[in-house]
This record gives sequence, structure tokens and C-alpha cells, in this order.
Amino acid sequence: MEFRRHAERAGLDIYDAIENVRFALFTGESVHPTPVDTSGFYFPVDAAVEIETPTLEIPQDVPVALRGQNGTMIVETSDERDRTLGSDDYLVELSTTPMKLYFLVNGRLTLEHRDDTVRFSFDGKTAVRVGARSFHDRPAGTITVTDDVRDTMRAVSRFGSALKTLSPERSFPTLRGHPPLVERGDEFAAPTSLDPPETDVKLVVPPDREHVYPVVSLAYYLGASVVPGGDPRLVAGSFERSLTGPGGYVETVNRTLRQVFFLDCLTRTEGYYTVELHEREAVEPLVDLDFADLYEMPLAERLAAYLSVPFRTLESHIPNWRLGVDLTPTAENVEYTPYLAKDLALVRIPDTPTPKAIKPMSDAQTEFFRSPSSDALARGVIGWDTVDERDVFQVDPMSNVIEQAWAGPGYPLTVNKLDVSALRRRIDRRPSDDTIDIHVVCNDERMMEEDTVRELYGLRDLLDFDVTAHYDLSREEFADLLARSADFVHYIGHVDDSGILCADGPLDVKSVSEVGASAFLLNACQSYEQGHELVTKGSRGGVVTLSPVGNPMATELGRTLARLLNCGFPLRVALSIAQRHSTHGYQYTVLGDGGLSLVQSERGIPRHISVERTDGDRFDVEVNAYPTDLFGFGSHVNLDHVWSRLRYLASEPLTRLVLTTEQLRAVCSTQLLPIEIGGELHWSDESDLFTSD
Repeated sequence: MEFRRHAERAGLDIYDAIENVRFALFTGESVHPTPVDTSGFYFPVDAAVEIETPTLEIPQDVPVALRGQNGTMIVETSDERDRTLGSDDYLVELSTTPMKLYFLVNGRLTLEHRDDTVRFSFDGKTAVRVGARSFHDRPAGTITVTDDVRDTMRAVSRFGSALKTLSPERSFPTLRGHPPLVERGDEFAAPTSLDPPETDVKLVVPPDREHVYPVVSLAYYLGASVVPGGDPRLVAGSFERSLTGPGGYVETVNRTLRQVFFLDCLTRTEGYYTVELHEREAVEPLVDLDFADLYEMPLAERLAAYLSVPFRTLESHIPNWRLGVDLTPTAENVEYTPYLAKDLALVRIPDTPTPKAIKPMSDAQTEFFRSPSSDALARGVIGWDTVDERDVFQVDPMSNVIEQAWAGPGYPLTVNKLDVSALRRRIDRRPSDDTIDIHVVCNDERMMEEDTVRELYGLRDLLDFDVTAHYDLSREEFADLLARSADFVHYIGHVDDSGILCADGPLDVKSVSEVGASAFLLNACQSYEQGHELVTKGSRGGVVTLSPVGNPMATELGRTLARLLNCGFPLRVALSIAQRHSTHGYQYTVLGDGGLSLVQSERGIPRHISVERTDGDRFDVEVNAYPTDLFGFGSHVNLDHVWSRLRYLASEPLTRLVLTTEQLRAVCSTQLLPIEIGGELHWSDESDLFTSD
């Protein structure tokens, strides 16, 4: 974590080199940050500095928690009321910033909300200690397993060692550490530091991968041991619950995880964060639960109380899950399990995939296709059997999930094909400089229209972008570019069986020794094989096509993706939104780590709204909020106080509201949002979106 004087204004610049995110605090006059000890902060921080200033301004209207220095909540300010507090020792916690930020101050304190900022004023020049903690988290070690599934059970039993608490606050993503990695070897080995937590919770399942893989997230979240047995069941002290309920084993396991996690989110409002939570207000009248008592209960007793509530009572209130994954039950796929557990993924064992031919989106006679041989295409000699139906297939959709992924062989339609090496790069990232490097490559002059995407990247305050356009690169030039460290490469052009087309012929990524670009979009025909090589050679993830794509549609989808990525949407979500507004968007898919975000969202969690006029000056508004790797599943969402005073659990959908034109404009004018109106995608910076009829 780096603190330094802000380059353009009086203030403090805070930069997390691992996550490549930054934030600024502005002051009334120039400051000189001095490193200080972190022990004075009640909550853990990675680094801290002291500055002297009469004021401190936050350049976003973020929720603020004011606490005593012992962590006791004094007031939480999501209602945006101005306040003055008497002289005392205060710990101030900022929410929705890209790293966890706190500051310590002694004295009288005045808090004011001004336009889109929060301002603290002190009695004259005052010493303020600012502490920051990265959201990045590394596994504490690696467990080696043989191909005996019982070794896998022993490894998964140790995943709970990464939990930072067994209280209901474990539902906060920052209190769920990364489980230990798992690798295959000749004998089982695990560091003693990874011993399972003592929870008195067991998951008894048959010793086969079809039963073990689906419980990895539940075992991690409960800190449970996974032990062999005949009838699948959860055992917590003297309490037992069968895991073979309606819908079968996998469905019951996933329902159990959803129910326990959800009720933890409600119960934690009795702890350090006594907020008004929308979901608690909706559920509390429906259940015979005392949340204050639940908060104090031992884990096993609390679990029994949670599961005494019928799932159907809660089902309509449980947020849609961030991620569902089909995991093929093979020995090598054990290496996926810690990453899936970290994401609390709902794991399903897939049936045999359904073959599905991928057909061209339009008549080849009337539209230029991104096929490298336009002459052959014009003669009608190129068939659409170039995509092997044995490898490309349809995956059944999973219910109650926002994002879906596949961990196994082949190329699934519309869902993210995971790659374990890409997930490993998520945790192996090295510190980078504080500039977001984006390269737009156009290797065909007929596609210059899409080249305008370069103008859509970098339109963000508080972030430093370097967007470079390249034209007609040679194979050597493009190979050098791919090997260079960069955040994103957006390629516009052609791909054929020989590789990515350059000015002097095709570049096969197999010939490139290493790829330094973190993420990419290969907007060209059938680019999945070259995209797979990019991931294999070092990229974390990217968007590719599975078949020929028409140029106008590809151009439109490329521009939409660029704007969504620039707003902080993860790859999977950005493509999903873009696909909804493209007839043939299903021909695109995500390879590698689909949870990757190019940049941080202005408001912490990226949002998308759908608007429908209901009557006169009234609009029915659906708000969607998408968890990210920085703000994971279980994070709170604060809407503008003009819209709601409540906190919500981030998900899609988040909530539905009825708003006036003035209320819509008040919020949309202060941030860049994708807005769906009448089935079409718009942006909040467009004029006259909400004009009266």
C-alpha cells in the first residue's frame, strides 16, 4: 500500500499496487504524509500515515461509519445528514472505496455532505492518521493430494482454516480468507498451520467426486470437516440434517449454503454493523428467530436454528448467487476447488453436454463477415462446420445465479470457460505501476469504425489511463505487444486457422513464449483457439468468439463491452449485459478468469438499472448490483438517499423502486450508469433520457 501527496490537488493519493486500484483524500492545504505504526487502529490495516490538515474531503458521497477507537459504533451516515460531534477519539470507516480505509482523529469533528462529496472539518490543523488495507488475499499454503478422493476430503476439510471469524460476520467477503491451494502429488501433505477449525460441524458424504466437489463451498463457509459415510448429511453437534432433500443431493447442498449464508447476513446486523438492511426488514416478520440471540449462539446451535426455518419461507428473499459452476468430476479438477470455495460458488456436476451447431448470424451474401477469405466467402465455398460440435456445446442454465462458468473440457456456449492457471494468476499478481494500460489494435482498415472504442476507455476520474491505438501491426510487432505488460488488449481484425492476422500474415499465439496482457477482447471470427493460447501463455482472461461474426454486430458489441469494462463490470457480467442487447451475442464467450475487472467501479459495486415509465412522472426502476473480486458476495450496497435509506445485499436484481423524473436525474447525473429503457441499452450521460411525455 502506497501513500503519497496527490499530484494535482492538495491531498493524499492511496494506491494498492497488487489490485491496481487507487483512491484520493483531499485536504485544505498541502500535506506531507509520514509513515506511522498501524497498531492504533482497532481494525487491521496494512499501512498507515499521519497528516496534518484542518479538513478532509472524500471525492465521493460514500457511507461513513463513525466509531469510538475501540470499534464501538457511534453513528452510521448513509442517510447523508450533516453532523457535529464533540471532542473525542474517533475511528472513521469509509465504505465502497477500492481498499478498506480508516482514519483516526482526536477532537471535535464536523461532517458535511456536499454535492457528491463528504467533508470532515476539525478545529484547526489536526493530526489525522489514515490507514488502509488491501482487499487482496493470498492462500496461507498448499495441500498436496493423491488421486484418492479421501485425500481430497481431507484437503477440503482444511479450507475453513482461511476463515477470519466463525461469527456471522464471515458473510462479509473481507473476513473470508483464500482457502489453501491444492495440488496433485504422490502422497498427502498439509502444513500444520492449515489444521481444520474446531467447529463441531461435519459433512458426511460418500467418498466419490460426484459428492465431494459439490460441498467444497459449504465446507469452507461452515469450517466443516468432510468425512466419508453412506447417507449424505450435515452434522452440527447433536443436530443432523439430510442432504438428500427435494431436487436431489446437489440442489440440497446448494440450498443449505444459500440459507445459512443469507441468515448470517441478517444476523450480522447485531454485530459491528448495525445497519438497516432491506432483507432483514423483509424476512424478520416471517420467521420465529431472535437475531440478537442468534448472534451470541455457538456456531452449531446457530446452524440448527437457521435450518429450522423452511427454505421456501426464505427462498424469494435470498439474493441470486454471484457464481454457479459446472465442475466435471475428474482427479485433475481438484485444483479448481479452493478458487470455487473462495467465490462461494454453487457447484454442479454436469451431465453430458448437449451438442449445438453454431450457425452464421446473417446471409454471407449481404454482410461482410470477419472471415479472412472474403473471396472464398463470396463464392460460398466456406462452410459453417469449422466449429467442432464435439467441443462446442450448450450448457444448461443454472437457476438463482448471476454468472455461470464451466470447468472441464470443450467450449461451452454463453458461459465462462474457466482455466485453473488463470485463476492462479489472480493470486500471483505482482505489484504494477499505477497507470491502466490499454492497447487497441486494428489490423483491417475496413473495421476502422470499431477503432473508436479507444475513446471509450479512460473516461474516469481518479484513475490514470494510457490508451494507445495501433494499426496494421506486423507479426513481430503484435507479438512484442502481447508480451508487454498491459492491462487490456482490444483486437479488431481477423483470425483464421493459422492465427491472428497481421499486416504480414498470421501470428499463431502458440509461437509466443509469454503473454503479459492481463485481459483481452479478440473481436474476430472464431477467435477462441487463439484466446485459449493467450490464457495458456499468461493472460488472466478475455472475450472470444466461437464462430464467424458479422462486422456491424461485432462492432456494436465491442463498443458496448468497452464501456461496460470501463465502468468496472467484470468480464462475465459485461459480456452478459452486452449479449442481452445483441441478437447473436451468444457467439461470444469468456475464457479464463471471468471475474476479472479492468478497473474499479466509481461506486464500489458496478450497477445497471432498467427503467419503465408507469404513469405520468413515475418510473418503475429495477436496480442491479454486481459483486466483484474487490467487493465480493455478501457486500452491502448503499443507494443514494434520494432512492432509499436502506442497505441491500449486492445482487441482480437488487430491488425495485418507483421513482420520479427528478429522483432519477438526481442520481444518474452524478455517475455513469448503463440504463435499459424499452429493451435498449443507454447510458446516463445521454441527454433527455427521462423526458416527460
